[in-house]
Amino acid sequence: MKHPLLRAFLPLILLAAFVSIACNFPLKVLWYTPKTVPTLDPAIFGKQGTPSLALQTPGANPLNPSTTLVPYDPNTSVSYLTQSGDTLPVVAAHFGVDPGQISSPQSLPAQGILPVGQQLILPKPADGAPYPGMLLPDDALINSPCGRDLDIAAAIHQAGGFLDAYAQEVDNETLTGAEVVERVAWNTSTNPRLLLAFIEFRSHWYTQTPASPNLTYPLALNTPHYEGLYLELSLAAKLLNSGYYAWRQGQMSELTFSDAISVKIAPELNAGTVGLQYLFSQLYSEPNFETALYGDNGFMAVYHSLFGDPTVCANQAGPLLTSTIQSPVFELPFTPGEIWALTGGLHVDWNTGTPFGALDFAPVTGEPPCVVSRAWVLASASGTVSRVGDGIVQIALTDGNRQPTGWEILYMHVAAKDRVTPGTQVKTDDPIGHPSCEGGDATGTHVHIARMYKGEWIGAGSPFPLVLSGWTAVPGEKQYQSALIKGDQVVDSNINGIANSQIVR
Repeated sequence: MKHPLLRAFLPLILLAAFVSIACNFPLKVLWYTPKTVPTLDPAIFGKQGTPSLALQTPGANPLNPSTTLVPYDPNTSVSYLTQSGDTLPVVAAHFGVDPGQISSPQSLPAQGILPVGQQLILPKPADGAPYPGMLLPDDALINSPCGRDLDIAAAIHQAGGFLDAYAQEVDNETLTGAEVVERVAWNTSTNPRLLLAFIEFRSHWYTQTPASPNLTYPLALNTPHYEGLYLELSLAAKLLNSGYYAWRQGQMSELTFSDAISVKIAPELNAGTVGLQYLFSQLYSEPNFETALYGDNGFMAVYHSLFGDPTVCANQAGPLLTSTIQSPVFELPFTPGEIWALTGGLHVDWNTGTPFGALDFAPVTGEPPCVVSRAWVLASASGTVSRVGDGIVQIALTDGNRQPTGWEILYMHVAAKDRVTPGTQVKTDDPIGHPSCEGGDATGTHVHIARMYKGEWIGAGSPFPLVLSGWTAVPGEKQYQSALIKGDQVVDSNINGIANSQIVR
């Protein structure tokens, strides 16, 4: 990362760099009046958000009509219906109970994703939590198919604001406003509709042209080293990711606002809602948080006025992560018989806030550091090249009938020389380019490899272990320090590529 945040904010394994940042954010609400304020029924919105289907009373199961919810004692217990991506340990962490205290009418596996809509009976929490209603489905926060369908440039042009005329130099390249949004959306895998709504809420640039636009801090995040729209928007996306994935992995239980007040996160919330709540908790004091996010002129009102109800696409698409999803078979990204080194153990997939699911491999060729290696990076699975540029190759995996599976694999630091082009159909072991230092910061020639599913970054370990050519990635005590294990063979990560880090496929 070119601009790491100043220091850690929460004691979470997932979050690597966030404490003092909140001190640099404005504490006041930035008021905004949308052109058309939607009618949001206070009985189902406002502070409560949209009522969740997660906590239910006995009767018909709204998430699984083929089953009936069993009775329970409401004085001592609550009934919870599992959501996309839920696992038993994560649900237990959200409710602050031991997994052994959770029961269900159906089989309850200790590991793996639980079926969506499965009823769980848990001990009743001692205290309630504010802000329990759903704001955003998961699909509306990540760059899922519910985000990738947007023609960003056309939307910005139609909105007619300053963003349509905006241009900025990013990494020695001039980008239009649409290209800035598109790059942040792809790099961080954040839904572009959410990014555009945030730009509008904080700056009015999407639909209006301010008399004196603030080009240094257009989103008023006022954070050193994050100047200009591209970096400010990237920072906002990092904060969204931090809340989203910390909640997804059961590693966060409270929101701490810019005035250091903390509140419990409602345990039945989904990751998309918590990601948005986390971003706004970093921007606002607790008294201003509710107005800024839930108010009549708050962010959600702005989002609805621009893009309508975000649950429509999510409901059509169905649950994002289900118990039927399995990780594809992947091969190590280099030629059999060659010597490579595991130079980077499990670390963030892309940037701060994303899961620890990426590995770095470097060819052992004796070439000088940061040259374009003569070695080839190979496709770890079959698919279609969906994205190329600035060291990146992204492949959307396909099945035997060339139909997309939803899985994607991202390679970083692939040199422009001999690199595959977008739209190319590749098979497992087809060459896609050469490892290098291109794209992002790198101290030596290597390739970074990470996985996504329908726009969601995937970490290693349960429920989707990272296995390459039979080698399983095992997390270490710290980021970058982990091993690959295959039977009784162990390869330890080492940035210098020493003997015990070398691997032959």
